[in-house]
Order: sequence, then structure tokens, then C-alpha cells
Amino acid sequence: MATDGISYELNGLPELLGKLEGLEFDMKRKGGRFALRKAAQVLRDQGRENAERVDDPQTPESIAENIVERWSGRTFKRTGNMKFRVGVLGGARQYANTRENVRKGRAGQSYRTDGDKSNPGGDTWYWRLLEFGTENMGAQPIFRPVPAQAGQAAADEFVRQYSKKIDRVLRQAKKKATK
Repeated sequence: MATDGISYELNGLPELLGKLEGLEFDMKRKGGRFALRKAAQVLRDQGRENAERVDDPQTPESIAENIVERWSGRTFKRTGNMKFRVGVLGGARQYANTRENVRKGRAGQSYRTDGDKSNPGGDTWYWRLLEFGTENMGAQPIFRPVPAQAGQAAADEFVRQYSKKIDRVLRQAKKKATK
């Protein structure tokens, strides 16, 4: 995927990294996951705002209600990296990495789903048509502008939340040491 030349500046990162040295491994994970969730929520909220702009109010479906952030346990188990995904419920599925799918050349590729009417915003399978457009309709992007609109705010929120959590743990450790 081509980059659009978006850059971010993380203010306070050296101080944050210095504080991380004195923390236990478990605390790094818990605090990091909490801070990462807060940053993902900033991106989710911007995506919802963009979706409300293009959503048809006369239909019972709402793309904005189906935009969620989810913890990626699979990535964490495989690599140890923390990851949240922001997307639409009932979105794209991927072919599994099975022998048959590899042989047919479709392993890892996405396929169309029919969505699910039990989602909070109904069956919003058509969000991709709005995002990327069709041959008969121009694109009305929902997710593509999000990094430019809220990427810096999400990075700042991550640093702010993680720093607060680390300060809290360091205060508690200092309190325990004086007892």
C-alpha cells in the first residue's frame, strides 16, 4: 500500500522510554494495552464521524454504529506485539492459509461477506462501495482520511495515557518502598 506522506511527531517519547526501564514486564504490557486502546478509540471516533457524514439517515443501517476497535490476540500470541484493529463489524474475511487455498492462489486474500443483521448498526456490507467507489459512483472515503485527521491526536493520546499509567505505578512502588 502506498503511503500518502503522513508523518507524526511523538513528543515526550524519550522521557517515556526512560520510565519504562524501571517497570516490570507485566506492567509494560497492561499499561501499553490500555494506552493503545485509548489511541485506537480516537481513530474509531474519527471513523464514526466520517461515516455519519456519508451514511444515509433514511435507512435502518448505520455504518457508524458498526465501527469498532478490537484487540488482536492472534498477533499478540504470535509475535508478542500489541495491536488493535479499527474496522467495520461484518467486514472482510480472509481465506485461511490451507493447502487448498495456497494451491488456488487465494490464501491471505479477502472475500466478500454478506454481513450480519445482528450487528448494532445492521448489515452494512456496502461500506466498501462507499470507501472505494464503483465504476458508477465516486469514492466517499471513510477510513482512508482518518490517519491524516486524527493520527497525531491518537499518538499524543497513547503517550499521555501510558505516561500517566507509568507515573501511577512508580508512585505506588515508591509508597511501598517507604513502608
